[in-house]
Amino acid sequence: MINSIIIYSVIIFVIIFLLTKISYSYNLLDTPNKRKKHHKPTSYIGGLAISITLIISIVLFDVIGDKLNLILSIGFIMAIVGFIDDKFQLNTGGKLSLQIIPIFYLIVIENISLTQLGDYNQFQLKLNSFATPFTLMCVLLLINAFNYFDGMDGTLSFSSISTLTILYFLVPSENIQLLIITIILPIFIFLIFNFSLFNLPKLFLGDSGSLLLGFIISFILIDIANQKLVHPILLAWSIAIFVYEFLAINLQRLKNKKNLFTPGLDHLHHIIFEKTKSIFLTNFSISATNIIFFIVGYLSFRFINPLTSLILFITFFIIFLILRLKFCK
Repeated sequence: MINSIIIYSVIIFVIIFLLTKISYSYNLLDTPNKRKKHHKPTSYIGGLAISITLIISIVLFDVIGDKLNLILSIGFIMAIVGFIDDKFQLNTGGKLSLQIIPIFYLIVIENISLTQLGDYNQFQLKLNSFATPFTLMCVLLLINAFNYFDGMDGTLSFSSISTLTILYFLVPSENIQLLIITIILPIFIFLIFNFSLFNLPKLFLGDSGSLLLGFIISFILIDIANQKLVHPILLAWSIAIFVYEFLAINLQRLKNKKNLFTPGLDHLHHIIFEKTKSIFLTNFSISATNIIFFIVGYLSFRFINPLTSLILFITFFIIFLILRLKFCK
């Protein structure tokens, strides 16, 4: 296994390096503007490169399982959707329409849909006939929540790693733990390019990366919940920062009568960066906050009960929303 991981890491580096070089040659670049912080045109094929390495991981680590391998395979299609959006700047309707295709395939054709939201002692939250539309809505929202965090070097990558690390220690399944390793490794190697370490060409995740990570993590969470390996409320806590920020920013935009679909500088990472002037502190704050949220949720679940953990999840969102409305005008 160690040898496979070493070989996989080398393959990841080579693929990302070659695709980055190709993207600069063919002008697949994100051009700076007033909203974007970078100063030079930068390659946006990071997510596409990661998706290719994940396909290779299916061959190297064939013990992961058919369903999990399928999620990685269809994730490549989602990365293509993001790449098309980066290249042609699709409108909101076109972007969402293309996103729905791979999501619909896994939910309806492969029947990977969320069937229940957990047992809370006094009651059970079963979705029954509402399972398909509810799953479709949740996956779409979570994918776009991940997209909201892709606006600064490392932010989405480190936030995703925080969630994947939580899941690694939370889920008692060697297959899923191996899957998480195969996802974290290319993200770490991507970060070397993202921060241009060792004078490597700079690289962004692009929409291909944000859609890919949101898609894969969404369906991994669904699979874990359906296998009843972990209670759904704990899975919700693992992505708390994504859920809270997505809901809060849109509620704030509604309050301020702003267009929900217009890109802006009102995202959490922009706000923290303006106060700290530090990319490191921005990324650390967001990732650490997500882990702290999870610890609170886990302790309430472990030492009290699932219902208390659910109530706290809602309460913390209300607090998060109030603080955001107060300090993030």
